[in-house]
Amino acid sequence: MADVARAAGVSSATVSYVLSGKRPVAPETRAAVEEAIAELSFTVNVTARSLRTGRSSLVALIVPDIVNPFYAQLAATLQEELRERGLHVVVCNTRARRDEEQTLLAEAVQQRFAGVIITPFRLKPRDFAPIVDAGIPVVVSADVSFGPMDLVTPDARAATRRALEQVAAAQRRRIAMIAGPRDATGGDPRLEHLRALALQLGMALPHDMVVRGEHTREAGAAGFAELMSRRHRPDALFCGNDVIAVGAMEKAHELGFDIPGDVALIGHDDASFASLVRPRLTTIRYPAAEVARAAAQLLTERLDGRKVHKTVRVKAEFVARASV
Repeated sequence: MADVARAAGVSSATVSYVLSGKRPVAPETRAAVEEAIAELSFTVNVTARSLRTGRSSLVALIVPDIVNPFYAQLAATLQEELRERGLHVVVCNTRARRDEEQTLLAEAVQQRFAGVIITPFRLKPRDFAPIVDAGIPVVVSADVSFGPMDLVTPDARAATRRALEQVAAAQRRRIAMIAGPRDATGGDPRLEHLRALALQLGMALPHDMVVRGEHTREAGAAGFAELMSRRHRPDALFCGNDVIAVGAMEKAHELGFDIPGDVALIGHDDASFASLVRPRLTTIRYPAAEVARAAAQLLTERLDGRKVHKTVRVKAEFVARASV
């Protein structure tokens, strides 16, 4: 940096401000520094910076299924948002396994990551104690809180109600759901909200009309086959996410059921493929890009010194398409 400063005729501090973006620099000064950087082929020594500051420039994004387009979009937007702040995202896939989640949190502590953004699946609140004690900021993206950490969470009640009203308008009354596994530590608020809102609208979601499984296409296919083999079949099926819904749709085609003729199908998240499958999937949109922007903002606020934990609710939206 001293060499760049001499070539540009500025102080080393000014070069640092240009590189970090932490303070405004006059456009002509910035241009002179950037020209000197290019001429000298200067690159930042990230390891040296980390040793000096005591903090890495890396942020761990820990998700249960990177193959799910929701998390792919989350990662892409988060990378864009944090790069502007001089931070870099390392994507970590847990496959929804508790041991993987625990290992990745421990590695974030060992490597002194700048922060962690995580969608926990089987972690318990106590599992976060070591990383919180280490002073590493954590942002949880989940339907429920996991303790004294920043939280990005969906506000989906209005959208779920609209989905139920659409189902009722289509003269459907026997609703069912393919929900997540019983041992997901955040419970299943999507199921709980659906059941409560159905009762308000004079509908019912009996316990025997709920099947559970992982958030996968295979679980969607198996759940659909189980529900449609029963004597009293559902005529409307809600799914914990769009990946489950696509598995259900594939099994419906295989078994000769028509969607929405025999059964209406509703997903959750509005993943990129939801408008591409046939019939196009009716779903509840939980915008991954907005979730990423909210998480990035919370994390950078914590890195800038905010002490009080915050919760950001991202509004979900009902998207009517052809599967109802």
